[in-house]
Amino acid sequence: MRLLRQPALVLLLLAGALVLAACGGSAQNATSVAALPDWARSAPPRVREAYQYAVANPEELKKYPCYCGCGAMGHTSNLSCYIQDIAPDGAITFDTHAMGCGICVDITQDVMRLKAEGKTSLAVRTYVDAQYSPFGPPTDTPLPAE
Repeated sequence: MRLLRQPALVLLLLAGALVLAACGGSAQNATSVAALPDWARSAPPRVREAYQYAVANPEELKKYPCYCGCGAMGHTSNLSCYIQDIAPDGAITFDTHAMGCGICVDITQDVMRLKAEGKTSLAVRTYVDAQYSPFGPPTDTPLPAE
């Protein structure tokens, strides 16, 4: 009887850990989605994820140019396609440009994937430049140091 109780206890503990892990992930995701304006929250998943990444990683995303021609609009990096300004108090002024631009979102999705794979910012920048330069002139974005 005692042997039956131990596996049951182990299974119960594992199930509890899974529930807690799932709740933690959902709360974290909900917080980042909540930081977005309504129009970005209702965007297609790839676009919404890109806006979430921009909010969570502005210093990283500003290392990469955009090649959709938005430099003519005053954009200085791929970050500009999502965020116009971050005030000292943390308030974000969003840009709607990436809502309708697949190149902006594709660049961000590539950055997300390559950084998750452990690539350096310089390696990611090299990839972005090679992949997207045929689409148009880049924004005036300095090369990352690393």
